[in-house]
Amino acid sequence: MSFLQRNRYRTCERFRAARLGELLLVQQLPFAFRGDEVALGESGAAGPSSKLALLALAAVAAGCAGGTMQIPPPRPVVIYSGARLHADYDEMVEVHDWFVRSQENIVRDPSFWVVTSPSTEDAYLWSGHRIAGDTVWTSFDLRAPESRWVQMAYAHLRLMERMGRLEAWLPEAARTTGYALERAIVGQCARAWLLARTVFGAPPYGPLDELVYADEANHLDAYIFTARPSEFAAERTEWARANPDAAAGYREWFLETFNREPPGLRAN
Repeated sequence: MSFLQRNRYRTCERFRAARLGELLLVQQLPFAFRGDEVALGESGAAGPSSKLALLALAAVAAGCAGGTMQIPPPRPVVIYSGARLHADYDEMVEVHDWFVRSQENIVRDPSFWVVTSPSTEDAYLWSGHRIAGDTVWTSFDLRAPESRWVQMAYAHLRLMERMGRLEAWLPEAARTTGYALERAIVGQCARAWLLARTVFGAPPYGPLDELVYADEANHLDAYIFTARPSEFAAERTEWARANPDAAAGYREWFLETFNREPPGLRAN
């Protein structure tokens, strides 16, 4: 067994996720999954001390003994502008199942690495994102440790697409490319944060809240095209021609909802 293989094996074993019934518990996983020599110190302790609310509340798995997973009913989320988020219970059950499987795969599968880099700046899903070989990098905001797991979900989906494995994780997007693929992945991660906020009471976090609210208000295309102005030029042009008032309507909605310019139009 090579040094690299031994490193991967030790990391996987040391930080193996534990299951209580059907609910995955992730407590203090390393910043890099499958062994990041920078993030992992000699003690092996790394990462935020808090664990993700939506994976930590094992007490809600009332149906564990019978093999049926249950989650709490979604509750409305209200932000300072009065805008509300509502979630459908059945949809959140499906998202939770996908999210738990995704996080468990990140921890257990020795064939790839997910490396998360801490930051003190707003982190969007694509912040710090890059892929090389079997490794994907992403950034997360230390001020919002719960957001890290959604950042990892995005990175995982992008890497699975690169490795030809997306069918197992997002089958509806497995045969798409370009903007259609990115839109499907961003939308799935938006639903993961909706689960965190409405079902498990994750604290608000601006960049992900903005994404979820935009998705729920049918502004996902405008959100992506505005936040990432240097990408998807052809698709943006086609969308703008088909929806000539959509960009202005999105900006007006965003200002009313969040009292600031949307990402991509801010001064800094």
